[in-house]
Amino acid sequence: MRFDFIKCHGSGNDFPMIDARALAFDDAAWARVAVALADRSGPIGGDGLLLLTAGDGAHEFGMRMFNSDGSEAETCLNGLRCVARAGFEALGLEQATVRLKTSRAQVARDPDLAPGVVTIREVAGPVDLAVAHWPMLTDSARVVDAVIPELGSARAFTAVAIPNPHLVSFVEAIDECELVALGERCEAAPAWLPNRANVSFVELRGADALFVRTFERGVGLTDSCGSAMAASTYAACLTGRLAFGTQATVFNRGGLVLAEAGADGMVRLSGNATYDYAGSVEIDAAGAVSVEIKETFAAERAAWRGAVAAIG
Repeated sequence: MRFDFIKCHGSGNDFPMIDARALAFDDAAWARVAVALADRSGPIGGDGLLLLTAGDGAHEFGMRMFNSDGSEAETCLNGLRCVARAGFEALGLEQATVRLKTSRAQVARDPDLAPGVVTIREVAGPVDLAVAHWPMLTDSARVVDAVIPELGSARAFTAVAIPNPHLVSFVEAIDECELVALGERCEAAPAWLPNRANVSFVELRGADALFVRTFERGVGLTDSCGSAMAASTYAACLTGRLAFGTQATVFNRGGLVLAEAGADGMVRLSGNATYDYAGSVEIDAAGAVSVEIKETFAAERAAWRGAVAAIG
């Protein structure tokens, strides 16, 4: 199999992205492609695989995201910005409604965060607080700043699906070893959480800023997770740590986004959609990957580094 691809990232959440609008592959084939291309020990690597898919009567185009383990996520908000950029450029658009696996999102070009930083605004939601929908089998219908006995932690969590399921805990200081341990418990798909969940520790950084660290379902500890930043922003507002309807800066190891959660359950993120390089890749029957790089985007990479340094 040979594909053209673009290596891209949103807030440090990096992916190979393929224009799959004219490609007829089943889910199992795309899962194999994701495992091969996102392998961190291979020539490309990433947190997963992004696909730009064809539109329909209600959507200008679609997006699919396969994690690095081959599982498919409901969405990926950092990746959505990259797919939106590709869709805009392919179709000559400035805004669109995008079909996701289980929902839809609104996307539009936004003023650049900094010179040379392509910026996309996305609106996702509404959030779902009913944990039975995950399903998460616990005694409470909603979990808001509460201990989850089945998780085996004394920390309080807020459970938010947007639509990916997230467990968010606000902490004084992030303990990565503890975060990984809790993430791995969820990743094991225990009987009380059969579809797994993302787990985030969140630090408050003043009156209008958060720092989010996430163990992502199907990926592991990641430098950035867009839906986790959205879920964390909503959880912060729901629990009174931030105010609904005000813009916050949400930092992570990969960079930042600007976020605003509404009382209606919708969350707006504005952040970069940066291209790193483009090329073609061949995957043989054994899963070996051969890459030819055709174009690099050095100016975009430099602009993003400068923006993070300036804003951070």
